[in-house]
Amino acid sequence: MTNPHRVAVLALDGVIAFELSIPDRVFSAAMLDDLTPKYDVRVCSLDGRPVRTSSGFTINVEHGPELLREADTVVVATLQPDGPLCDVREMPDGLAEAFAGIRPETRIVSFCSAAFVLAELGLLDGKPATTHWMLTDLLRTRFPKVEVDPDVLFVDAGRILTSAGAGSAIDLCLHLVRLDHGSRVATAVARRCVFPPWREGGQAQFIERPVPESSGIGTAEVREWALQQLDRPLSIDELARRARMSRRSFTRRFREETGQSPTQWLTRQRVEHARRLLESSELTVDQIARRTGLGTGVSLRQHLRAVLGVSPSAYRRTFRERAATSGTAVPGVPT
Repeated sequence: MTNPHRVAVLALDGVIAFELSIPDRVFSAAMLDDLTPKYDVRVCSLDGRPVRTSSGFTINVEHGPELLREADTVVVATLQPDGPLCDVREMPDGLAEAFAGIRPETRIVSFCSAAFVLAELGLLDGKPATTHWMLTDLLRTRFPKVEVDPDVLFVDAGRILTSAGAGSAIDLCLHLVRLDHGSRVATAVARRCVFPPWREGGQAQFIERPVPESSGIGTAEVREWALQQLDRPLSIDELARRARMSRRSFTRRFREETGQSPTQWLTRQRVEHARRLLESSELTVDQIARRTGLGTGVSLRQHLRAVLGVSPSAYRRTFRERAATSGTAVPGVPT
């Protein structure tokens, strides 16, 4: 069995305590069937000394920058948005040196305003990235080489990953668990932490807009029902009738509640269901396509390639190789 994946969470002065705790909360909930942890999460500072939070209290840390050199994933936690890194081109002492020691294969993650740290270091040049929607214009102005996407929850650019506001940091951590160990483990983590199990990075940020008048009617019950009907065609009209709404009202309410159209949401749920079946079953691609309502193997291949950039067979092979290496049990595959 391999050693746990090492996660170093960097706390800088002005760190927001809630986001600082997210990596440990999410990754520590990922365990093997015998409760062996999959991740080893530790917090560090640039000098190993206490760090001031944005809330007026100070936290003690047990590690200094050496932790970054040993990590498999480095997370820079959210900073106070009106702090110096967002206002002027000023980096804390030792920051550049600490990042220069990170191994080339180490994953680097930023939460919210911490994207400014990565941008200041040049790590986001020529790459897509995001931050909180209130800061995207500033990020774009300050760093014109960064391809800022203001509308998404998080961006996976390979080695570098960035997220928007607080809730999207949870989504990004679950995304990393899913990449490392598959949907089954990520869903179990979400269930333990009482988080939504899957909000894809491309889902829109919930930007400031008037709160709609509540009619006492929502789409949650219909969405729950639809998840049990993914093996057959589902039209917007059928969903609207089940919700006892007009098509127009249903579509508007659905987008308000999910940030997506009903068609987009259904497609993503079908693809996620297909991913779980690719991970956990011996069904053929055509069988999975029928069970998930994607129709044909050709359609499944197109959708999976659009979401993950790989074919179903490549995804299944990669996941199982990773699961076998990490010691995760996969039905039908010897470990």
